[in-house]
Amino acid sequence: MSAQKKQADSEIRQAIDRENPSTVAAFEGFDGRAVFAIAVAFSAFQIWTAAFNPVSTMVVRAVHVGFLLLMTFTLFGFRQTAERRRVPWYDWLLGLTAFGVGLYHYVFEVDLIQRAGDPNTTDLIVGTIAVALVFEAARRIMGLALPIMCGVFIPYALFGRHLPFGLAHRGYDIDQVIDNLYLSTEGIYGTPTFVSASYIFLFILFGAFLERAGMIKLFNDVSLGLVGHAKGGPAKVAVISSGLMGTINGSGVANVLTTGQFTIPLMMRFGYRPAFAGAVEATASMGGQLMPPVMGAAAFIMAETIGVPYSEVAIAAAIPAILYFGSAFWMVHLEAGMRNLVGLPKDQCPSALRAVVEGWYLIMPLAALVYLLFSGFTPLFAGVIGIAATAALILGTAIVGKIGPMALRVAFWVAVGLVAAGLWKLGFRTEHLAFTMVVLLIIPCLMFKGGRETLTLVVNSIADGAKNAVGVGVACALVGVLIGMMTLTGLASSFASTIVDWSGGNLLAALVLTMIACIVLGTGLPTTANYIITASIAAPALLTMGVPLMVSHMFVFYFGIMADLTPPVALAALAASSICKADHMKIGWIATRVAMAGYVVPFMAVYDPALVLQTGDWLAVAYVFVKACLAIALWGAATIGFFWTSLPLVARAYAALTAFLFVVALPLTDEAAFVMTGMFLLWQHRRRSMPTAAAVS
Repeated sequence: MSAQKKQADSEIRQAIDRENPSTVAAFEGFDGRAVFAIAVAFSAFQIWTAAFNPVSTMVVRAVHVGFLLLMTFTLFGFRQTAERRRVPWYDWLLGLTAFGVGLYHYVFEVDLIQRAGDPNTTDLIVGTIAVALVFEAARRIMGLALPIMCGVFIPYALFGRHLPFGLAHRGYDIDQVIDNLYLSTEGIYGTPTFVSASYIFLFILFGAFLERAGMIKLFNDVSLGLVGHAKGGPAKVAVISSGLMGTINGSGVANVLTTGQFTIPLMMRFGYRPAFAGAVEATASMGGQLMPPVMGAAAFIMAETIGVPYSEVAIAAAIPAILYFGSAFWMVHLEAGMRNLVGLPKDQCPSALRAVVEGWYLIMPLAALVYLLFSGFTPLFAGVIGIAATAALILGTAIVGKIGPMALRVAFWVAVGLVAAGLWKLGFRTEHLAFTMVVLLIIPCLMFKGGRETLTLVVNSIADGAKNAVGVGVACALVGVLIGMMTLTGLASSFASTIVDWSGGNLLAALVLTMIACIVLGTGLPTTANYIITASIAAPALLTMGVPLMVSHMFVFYFGIMADLTPPVALAALAASSICKADHMKIGWIATRVAMAGYVVPFMAVYDPALVLQTGDWLAVAYVFVKACLAIALWGAATIGFFWTSLPLVARAYAALTAFLFVVALPLTDEAAFVMTGMFLLWQHRRRSMPTAAAVS
């Protein structure tokens, strides 16, 4: 293997690790069993505290971070490029030390409360070790960018009184800094860690259960059945299946590596360029973080930060998510039209209806989760019930598979329902009832081979969920350092004032500056950390300039995600390149065109908040939705160079200008854009009717 190939593989592996650490290592022997057991224990702890709430929130956060650090030091080596076949003794030492530090709040909880604000020497030593271990864990997972960015705020807090250029503040002693970072809910145990421990982990675990149970196959079969035979069908399958995956998995790069293994080769086999195939999958997979009901981890943090139910964030994201995937679908349709790409033969496409009939039980937990989220229940409750329902269905399905007649199968489920009803009447809480039913279903599964195999699947899902939560959780803990120091020093308000000053009070200039900041930060940070930082710094500036709270946070959320598609880093494109074997920079530039809705819709939402449903006027919502659809359609034509027929350069420029006028959102520009759109459609209709044009197209 050449040095360049080894370097490329190393970069791809690092990109994958940030989103899906369960792919990092598959240890064997004692190390393998130990890491697996730790992962299962981590998930068990999270489920136990979520369902039974036996300890205080501070203890939950501290032990959560302790587990995260223990898993990080066992999964990731000191050097990112080193082969990881076993866990060295010093990593076990670091991991167990980190876990012990996490238990400090549990063991000395009463003492810490009594001396709150006045830490003793032991508190400061343990706190210093904890903060240092969080930095090292983040460095192992994400490299140096995020630790350096967060680390500079500690000396800023310590030596603030000596700083020039208007950055000076009163300054803080080391004991105040450690107290803020380790002994309060403002530092590494702040809001991001609270959300990671309460919501994010459960939803990652929920997705791991469904993936292991066969949800990926179900989504692929449904997508193939719906659009596989259409013009450019393989690429449309990629868009739909990745969009469906986004309903259970908020990890973009992980989606590339799951659905992409199927869709990218399929697209290439039916005539799509390798780079375009990779770009389509990268674009669609990154959209999973925008797709309700289970969006990316940053969406849960957004809900907690701005103090609204998660369902409101999901509702606000619904139309932009539809536009994003509609844009990707439209782009592949135009590419197929320009290149005369056909779909799969009808007889090679599975039946979407049959796939749903056979996999209906996998849809039920997702439907229950959506119902709970949008009925006013907390994400914590919805996640607990979703996990329990999924486990119960998987186990119950294994049991009924051994029952012959349909009548007996129905009777089994009726009996399960009656037992649940009986426990409910006895006064069981809903969460306790759900997991009691899971335990009751485990017992018969232990008695036959297929049942034991199903139990193995469940346990593996539990371990996968814990491993996949490591990257996001460590990022949340580390970014807490930045938030804690900015809160302590008052720096956040200074940053907001600076952005307003640099923009000269011009909203468009402030939006562009914020967009650039999000994309630049995204070159070295995962999506969650990117959102937390920009939401702390830039969103307050937009709020000062009159942008509604939800819209300002949604703006930075979107561009934090788009950073993973934007070169030069373009992590999603890097992951796709490992499958399609095309240059990842080329994939990234194509992906930015395919995903143009992700760059345009946030600006449209700022100028017309109806796009994110921040109004009760449904006529206004319909109007802005139509405008956005037309803008995306025209931008797609300008990008691909094809609409109903091929477009010359002048026509592409005309289409791009018309799309831009829709985005500006002034009455005069809207009227001009509608007239120009009508003229464009009329010209395309007449050109399509011409025999020569038809031959060209």
